[in-house]
Amino acid sequence: MPSTTEAVDAVVRLGFDPGRAKAVARSLTDAAVLPSGGPGKSPALDVTHFIDLLIGVVVDAPLRLVPAAVRSYRALTPGGADLANAPASIDTAGQALDIFADIALHGEHPDLLRRDQIEIVSSWSEIALISPSGIRRFVPVGANAAHWAASGHRKSTTIAGSAFVDAVRDLFAKE
Repeated sequence: MPSTTEAVDAVVRLGFDPGRAKAVARSLTDAAVLPSGGPGKSPALDVTHFIDLLIGVVVDAPLRLVPAAVRSYRALTPGGADLANAPASIDTAGQALDIFADIALHGEHPDLLRRDQIEIVSSWSEIALISPSGIRRFVPVGANAAHWAASGHRKSTTIAGSAFVDAVRDLFAKE
């Protein structure tokens, strides 16, 4: 399992600011979103922690609000559906990203994900998984995924599926 430093380095290799990545990692560790390790023992992160770090770096939130933002982005639902009485097979955004990473590591055809994109909108809460077969939009419960959630500009970050697959494999394939 990689350390927090290795995960931060992987996020930086994706093109994000090193200072922001380190500060977000510290904020998430302080909020117990990322493990803290122990005396003389560096923390061991899993794929879910790496995704939390990536979301935290991408969202445009002040450091004190990053842990709450990560939790809320992970809880986004497909098309804004209320999942309270839904089958367990319907994923939240966090679960969908975890599955994406699991396929990258253990799937039969992980290279198919290389054509996909992950788009994280920071103007409002939205994650879109874009593939040749279509777009899956995850937004807060009750929101209309077909409309902009706020007036003004839409600020988003797109992560190429190939870059995400490479980062996940670099960090976790040696396990």
